Parts: sequence; C-alpha cells; structure tokens
Amino acid sequence: MAAGSPAGGEIRPYHIIVFGASGFTGRFVVEEVARACPAGPGGTLRWAIAGRSRDRLEKVLLQAAQALSKPELRSVEVIVADVAQPESLAIMCKQGVVVLNCVGPYRFYGEPVVKACIENGAHYIDICGEPQFLEGMQLKYHSKAQEKRVYVIGSCGFDSIPADMGILYTRDQFKGTLTAVESFLTVSTGPEGGCGHEATWQSAIFGFADSASLRSLRKKFGHKPLPVVGAPIKKRGALFYSKEIQQYSIPFMGSDPSVVRRTQRCMHQEHQQAPVQYAAYVGIGGVFSVAKTFFAGLMFWLMTKFSIGRSLLIQFPEVFSFGLFSKAGPSKKQMEGTSFCLSFFGEGYSNGRDPSQGKPDAAITTQIKGPEPGYVATPITMVQAAITLLNEPQCLPETGGVYTPGSAFARTTLIERLNKHGVQFCVTNARKL
Repeated sequence: MAAGSPAGGEIRPYHIIVFGASGFTGRFVVEEVARACPAGPGGTLRWAIAGRSRDRLEKVLLQAAQALSKPELRSVEVIVADVAQPESLAIMCKQGVVVLNCVGPYRFYGEPVVKACIENGAHYIDICGEPQFLEGMQLKYHSKAQEKRVYVIGSCGFDSIPADMGILYTRDQFKGTLTAVESFLTVSTGPEGGCGHEATWQSAIFGFADSASLRSLRKKFGHKPLPVVGAPIKKRGALFYSKEIQQYSIPFMGSDPSVVRRTQRCMHQEHQQAPVQYAAYVGIGGVFSVAKTFFAGLMFWLMTKFSIGRSLLIQFPEVFSFGLFSKAGPSKKQMEGTSFCLSFFGEGYSNGRDPSQGKPDAAITTQIKGPEPGYVATPITMVQAAITLLNEPQCLPETGGVYTPGSAFARTTLIERLNKHGVQFCVTNARKL
C-alpha cells in the first residue's frame, strides 16, 4: 500500500527511513518514530530502518518492541545500506519520502547520504552539530537540491532546533522589533550524574582540529556582513559570572551560533526581516567547575593540534573529558535524571520606536525546557521535524534546498508539536527598560 510521495510526486512505500538505526542515538530515534506513528500523514506513519548490518538492525527492533511493549515493531522493514556503497544508498533513498540520517561524525559519513537523497528525490534530515559539514553542504548542494525540489535540513537535534526555533519564538512574542538575544544553557543532572556518547566527543575533536577550514569555507560564500539593527549586542569575555543564571558561564562552542546566523541571513535576504544579533553561552557552575573547565579546555585544545593527541582523546574519552563523555554513553537512570533549560534574554524596540534612534526600551525573557538533551530531546526534535515536513509541505520554503531548521520551519507548527512532546517553549518575562 502506498504511503507517501516525495518532491517528484511518485508514490513510495515509506514516509520515513531511519538510517543508522543501530547506532547509539539511532536506537532512540527508532523508539521515537514508533511513538509518533499516529501522527503520520493520514493518521498512519509507514517507516523502515536502515544500516549496514541486518542482524544489528533486527536486534534494535526487538529491543524497541520490548521497551515500548509493541510487538508489532518486529515486523518493521529492514533495509541494508552502507555509506561506502552508493548503490545501496540509492536503493534506500528511492523507497522513502524522508531519510533521517543518524550516521556520524557527519564530516566523514554525511555527504554520501545527502548526495543520494538529492539524486533520488528523498528529503533529508540530520542531527549534525558540525558547522563545517552543515555549511559545506549548503555551499555544495543548495542549488542541486532546489532543482530536485528536495529539502535538506540539517541540525534538527538538540543542536540546533531549540536555539534556532527559540530565537524565532522570542521574536514572534516580542511586541516590537527584537534586535539582540543572548542565550544561556544550563543542564541539570540527578544523583547518577550524566554524560554523552563518544560519537559527540569525536565530532568535537575533529571540529576543533579543523577549525581553519571553516573560516576558509565561509569565505567561499562571499557573504556581506549582516546589518546591525539597533544597539550592538553586549560583548562578554571567555569566562564571566552571569547574573542572569547566577553562575559562571563561557561561550557555547556548538553549532547553535552558526545555525542561527544562517537562519537570520536567510530571513533577511529572502523575507526582508531585520536580523537578530545572537550570542550563545553555557553555564558551568561555581569556582570548582571553572577550574576544572579551564584545565580540561586547555588540555583539549592542545591535544587536538596533534594527531597523537587526537588519538588519545578518541581512545580515552572518559579520562580526558572528566567523565562528560564515555564509550558506553549515558545509562537509562542518568538520562531519566537529566534535563535542560535554554534561557533567551532579548532586547529591542517597542512598537512605534525606530531601532536607529537611542537604546533599546523593551526586554523579553523566554525559555525552552526539556528532558535529557542528547538522546531524549534530540530524537523528539528530529522526529517532530520530519512529521512537520510530511504534514505541512505547503508551509516550507517554496523551493527545495539546503536549509536550517528555522529557515525551513518558520511558518509551520513545529513549536506547537514540540510543546506537546515535552520540549516546552514559554515566555517568562516581558518588560520595559
């Protein structure tokens, strides 16, 4: 029975294919897709999983069936596909409307999947937090995706849907012209503590080691600087005490600033909207945490400069990250006890005021709260992005292309969908300055 049609209009058997389903994050995405089945087009979501090993994929389905008490999951279709075998990717992509790519690090394994999706008419969504890959795919494939009317939407996990959609949400709730936003991320853990999986650690290692290539890549776009609307955003140091969240903070080193900047450029160029200045920070706690972060950060920076250092970092993630990352990833109890809060502090000019005249006169604070960010919130945001793409294609940009979450989903109900699934957006304060 036909399940859906992609950009080309032909009927395909599956709405969603989860590629890399047997990976650490992929297993949680599989469970989230299973929960989302009633939200599919027509009330039923038809889906399959894909990866290199049929045995491992079948084991994932068995585990999901047991975890969710859904024995019917054992009959979900399995597709064998490998990034090293383009013909297998082509066969996979021809069967799905949307491919959810969970295979990272994306700098090594992502491009063949993007290419196969575009060539075979399947929309593409990933959870990448690597600016080099995300911006590189935009530079190389945006025009090709437009021609094929295929949507390639990167960074649809915790990096960076909360930040990107959070800026749009804050702008929409602000009564006037929002001109600058600072975000502060705090993560709370339970008695068991928390950690991330080694795949995320490896992405950070290679990203830092190759930071020069990102600067070179950005020059190829030939972008002019975005106009600064209103008062310039305040400058913070590499370490400072934040009165906003009552703890020491440092700049957020993930992909959020890159993704938000790309969205703001798109909104300015395509829709003539005033760009919002943005700075992202993360709270690290008290004085002891500052000392530990400084030592770990300095060691990490030095070791990424040399191949032997990178090898040691990869081989012993738990040691060099002080337990923040491990090869096993977080336990179930750790995930259950972990949550995040992303707070946005925005300033701007109330209705009727000219942003070119004087200081901002209005402020707004919004928050996004959710469960453990890496392996609970990320599957939720990724799957809800896919459901939104399937159910609201008329609200996406008129042509295909390589997009950020904000530039793709700005006119959709994605935020409302996330609110219903435990990633909550709300206004906490709005006032005159």
